[in-house]
Amino acid sequence: MKSTPQQLKVLSIDIGGSHIKATILNEQGELQRKYEKVPTPVPASPENVISSIKTLVKDFPEFNRISVGFPGYVKNGVIKTAPNLSNELWKDFDLANKLKEELGNDCRVVNDADMQGLGVVDGKGLELVITLGTGFGTALLLDGNLLPHLEFAHQPVGKTKSYDKYIGDIAREKEGDKKWNKRMQKVFATLKTVFNYDFLYIGGGNSDKLNFKLDENMKIVSNADGIKGGARLWKQDSAPATIETVKIKKK
Repeated sequence: MKSTPQQLKVLSIDIGGSHIKATILNEQGELQRKYEKVPTPVPASPENVISSIKTLVKDFPEFNRISVGFPGYVKNGVIKTAPNLSNELWKDFDLANKLKEELGNDCRVVNDADMQGLGVVDGKGLELVITLGTGFGTALLLDGNLLPHLEFAHQPVGKTKSYDKYIGDIAREKEGDKKWNKRMQKVFATLKTVFNYDFLYIGGGNSDKLNFKLDENMKIVSNADGIKGGARLWKQDSAPATIETVKIKKK
């Protein structure tokens, strides 16, 4: 018997370059248990990552849906790129179906920034969500609709760098916070010009390293703020096997 929306219990998983995190959400995106995490395995092959997920959630309470945020380009639940894990190991890996097979529930997989975007936006106008962590993630939503994912992080910056290499965690540690913040000011100026967004949300572990004043239509959000995206991924008028466009209700 299919679960009604009131019965949704979503296992929400965030696969990152350094950690894999998971929790259980109700329909409203409220945490039903403490957010748990384990280190991302090395090498981060599909087999090792799935094994880590199974270990992480083995003592979790019952759930009936699975939502996954993945650090790369995802199409219909299939991984196309995984720059911070391994493009070679993950190319064309059907993560959604494999997790359904291993954990026994329907699974939807989207880019990690896209899932966080669903959790934090108001659903009004053009909203851009970025994540500052191991790499640089982006999600774009229009009136609550998740737009096709763009791997903006891999656009060239300067002579040879991508945004990942320009402002990712390795660059911040190498150059120091002062220089990294100067780079971030340049990046924000570029984002404003390119996207002309109505609002910009800034998440990820390095967001708290920003030391300059943000515009009025910009704000920092926590990982907890983005957790609701795991539940919103399943709140649709219909339930197709895969998701390319998701609309959330305006607050």
